[in-house]
Formats: sequence, C-alpha cells, structure tokens
Amino acid sequence: MEPYRSMMKAIINKIGYDYDIDIVELEIPEDHIHMVVRSEPKQSPSDVMQIIKSITAREFFRIYPEIKEKYFWGGKLWMQSYFVETIGNANEETIRKYVQDQLAELDQKEITSDQLDLF
Repeated sequence: MEPYRSMMKAIINKIGYDYDIDIVELEIPEDHIHMVVRSEPKQSPSDVMQIIKSITAREFFRIYPEIKEKYFWGGKLWMQSYFVETIGNANEETIRKYVQDQLAELDQKEITSDQLDLF
C-alpha cells in the first residue's frame, strides 16, 4: 500500500502545482483521501475536485496499469461522490489536525484489529 500511497500523494501535489491549487494537507488512509486545499475564488470546489480526480486516475493507471485490471473492475479509481466543506464553517487548524491524524488512527485500528488477513 505504501508505494501506491506515496505515488498518489506525488501525483496530487503535482496537480496542485500545475493548476495553482494549494494542497495544504493530504493524507491517504486505505480507501479514501483527506485533503485540505486552497484555490483561487474563481475555481469552484467542484472544478477543483474534477481536476484532481480526473488527472489522478489517468496518471495512477498510466504508472500502474496492472492495478487497474486487478483491483478496479470497470476501470474507475474514484466514485462519483465526494464531500467538500468550506473552511468558513470550522477552524482551519482543527481541520488540518484531523487530516494529519487520519493515517495514524487507521494504523492503530489495524494493530488492535482481530480480523484475519486474507493473504
């Protein structure tokens, strides 16, 4: 999981650079992504998500074509849905801390889990 997570982070950070989207925080637990981003007011949240989702899927599958065939039936990396909340409704530091803590929380759950591994 780690090499894929690192590559996905690199792809998203490059998108941020290329499209003038400030990726403030980024964490990738097992099956979703948490981000805090800043963008120009002229870019709507839906435009930002469309840019990130379309380019990450294209680039991730270009780099790992075998992953697409093995794990992504139908060839879709992303679901159509996403959640966006503007910072105006919460304290930015609180949201950034939440995103930073997601991976540590997931790792702790895996350590204490009694679930058997499939492989």
